[in-house]
Formats: sequence, C-alpha cells, structure tokens
Amino acid sequence: MTGPRGLPLLGSLPAFGQDPLAFFVRLRDDFGDVVTWSLGPMRIVLLSHPEHIAELLRSEEHCYQPLDICWAFKRLVGDSVIRSHGPDWRHKRSLVQPAVRPRQVRGHATTMVDCAVATAQGWQGGQRIDVRREMSVLTQRIVARTLFGNDLGDQSHRLADAMTAAGREVAAEVRGLGILMPSWVRTPARRRLLAAVATVDAEIDRLIRARQAAACEADEGEDMLGRLLAVRDDDGRRLTARQVRDEAVTLWAAGHETTATALTWCWYLLSASPHARDRLASELDHVLAGRPPAFDDYDRLSWTRQIVKETLRLYPPAWNTPPRRARDGATLGGVEIKAGTAIWCSPWSTHRDPRWFPAPDAFRPERWDAGRQDTAPENAWFPFGGGPRACLGARFALVEMALVLATLAQRFHLDIDPGTVTPTADLLLQPTGPMRATLHHRTVRTAR
Repeated sequence: MTGPRGLPLLGSLPAFGQDPLAFFVRLRDDFGDVVTWSLGPMRIVLLSHPEHIAELLRSEEHCYQPLDICWAFKRLVGDSVIRSHGPDWRHKRSLVQPAVRPRQVRGHATTMVDCAVATAQGWQGGQRIDVRREMSVLTQRIVARTLFGNDLGDQSHRLADAMTAAGREVAAEVRGLGILMPSWVRTPARRRLLAAVATVDAEIDRLIRARQAAACEADEGEDMLGRLLAVRDDDGRRLTARQVRDEAVTLWAAGHETTATALTWCWYLLSASPHARDRLASELDHVLAGRPPAFDDYDRLSWTRQIVKETLRLYPPAWNTPPRRARDGATLGGVEIKAGTAIWCSPWSTHRDPRWFPAPDAFRPERWDAGRQDTAPENAWFPFGGGPRACLGARFALVEMALVLATLAQRFHLDIDPGTVTPTADLLLQPTGPMRATLHHRTVRTAR
C-alpha cells in the first residue's frame, strides 16, 4: 500500500486543504485503489474501488466505528445517529427511522409539491434569479414544514443562517490547521462556530418546548418533530430533549442544504444540455398533462429520476463519506489495515472514474436507463453512503428532488449564465459563487 510522502507533522494537509477534490483524484490515479496518506498525525486509507467500498460497508458495523474528524463537527451534530456506533447506533436508528420511512415520505410528497408550486408562482418569464438562493429558500420551506410542521417565519431564517454558518466553520476546520488543534483552543473561527451552534440550540429548543407544552402526540399526519417526541423504545422511554435536538439538526442538514445543493447542480447541468432539457419537458407533458406531480408519479417520471441520479454522480453534495476508524486490525482489498487507521471513501473520486463511467465528466442521464447492459458495478454510485449506515433520508431526498424538479421544469426553463462554474469542497459540494440564471416560461403541451 503506497501513497504520498507528505510533510513532517502536517502530512498531506496542505495539498488536501488547497483542493480536496483534485487531491483525491490524484491519489486514485497516481497510487491506485487503496492509498495511505496522512492528515497531520492521522493515518488515513482512501478507498476508490467499488468492491473495496462494498467490503467496507458490509463489515462496517463489526470492524469499524465513526471517526470524529474534527471538534467542530461534533459540536454541531452532537450525539446523533450519524456519530453513534454499536448498540447505541442500533438503538437510535430504530427510534429515528420511523420518521423517514417510505410511508411518511409519501405523506410529505404533497408538501414538497405545494412548496415548489408556490415558488413557481412567484417566478416570471425574463426574471433574473440566483439559482442557489432560490433552491435554498425552497428546500428550507419544505424541511421546515415536514420537520417542524410550519414555515417558522423569521425563526426559519435564523435557524437556516446559523446552520449555514456552522457548516462553513466545520468545513474550514477540516481543511485547515484547526483539525490539529485540541478542543480547548478557541480561535476566532471556533468562536463563530459556537455562536452559530448556540443559535441552533436556542431555536430548536424553542420549537421542542412549544410542542411539549401543547402535549402534541404524533400520528400518521404528524411532522417529524412530533414523531421524534412521541417515539418510545422497548422500555417505554422517550428521547430526551437533547437527543431530539441532535436528530433534528441532522435531519435539517440532510433535508435542506444537501437537497438545495443537488437541485442547484441539476439546473446547471440541464442548462448546458438542451437535449436532456427537451426530453425532460416532453416527459413532464406526457406523464403529468399539465397537472402538478404527485407521489405516485415518481416511478413514472423515469427520465426525471435519471437526471437526478446523474446529477448526484457528477456533483455529489456529500463529496466525502463520513470517515470510519478501524477498531482492530482489518483487511480491505487484500491490504492489511492497522488498528486506529481512518478509512475514507470519496464519491467525487469514484463517481468520476472512467473505469466505471465512460466519459466520466459528461452529463449523460441515459447511463441509468433500466435496459442498459453497460451499467456501473454496485457501489460505484454511493451519494448516500451504503450498507446498514446508509443515509436514513435517502428516499426522502430522491423523491423531493424529482418532484421539485418536475414541478418547476414543467413551467420554466432556466438558462444559467455562460461560463464555467467551479465546485468547492466545503461541508457540501457547493458552487464557488452565485449561480445566476434567466427564467423562460414554457407552455405545457398536453399529450393527445
């Protein structure tokens, strides 16, 4: 197992911090599918081959545990299911999973479409918009309604702004010297993080207290917060307020910024691909015939789903999966992994590997046609992770992206301003700056 030499004390931190995406691709191309490198004192193995990734995911619960890569991330998500392992993880997952099971996603589909329709009604042909901002506001409204039961008004903006600020500081710490600092050091960046997390705590605590005061019990039509507050384990115990807070933060992050980012990249790719955009319009006219989409349309909107899947291949919002640490000695891809070694997998790197995806940088939704023979191997596409610890909200996100895209594309084309848009690896894979577009109203053609 080989890898870059790195610098004394820092390892490959400077190269990783400058451009993590290019760094991962360079590791894959120069050193192979199992590469060892270091981030300061942390020894890391990067896996790029789908078989090795599948091997990790299959044995994850037995041989590995989540790795707290930085103090800032722990401060933001607390002890949520994403950071738990072993019996504690299984217990928390069993309590949280009912809030996002398929039946609940069906119930939230109407909210997704209603919010998208409201956005479309506020748009006008010829209008100039910031795509990223519009998608952020839209998904913020959706997650506020599905998670907390209402739009929250100014409270929603405070919570969203605080989450964005906290995420920015987490990303900066991972990519900079902050990752090497002990938890007691209080840099200006860490003070900004603590201020943002304090706002998050205050806003969610207010929502929890209001719901508890109303003695609101969850039922089939209740929002996710109601379900989290009402759920009981086998011993009849409820989640504590702190546990509800931690899971709510995780669900907010997954349901808001992640989906907004993916939808932003969707519009970017469609703007540069008139053929794909025209085929999308044709499918929407044929399947929907002028009416808003519903949950039952999801399976029928095959081209829409292929666009979503190809977008998540090219621009996976989670460009690096949550890292794991080998508890004891292990073997991956025939290579011995020492105890304490961190294991990373990068969807960005594997998704753009020409071995699995010919012309990997090209936007080709037809890759995902059900009848194609040249499909990629299992685990070559993993924007939501995989195995038992796959993202709980994956189904919610896929349905939300498809229904929102269908609702808006049914009424408008978005022409993104010409020029290359560069992704940057913050906490999520974001465009480096605003993505501006001109709206063009389209007439729905009802198929005969």
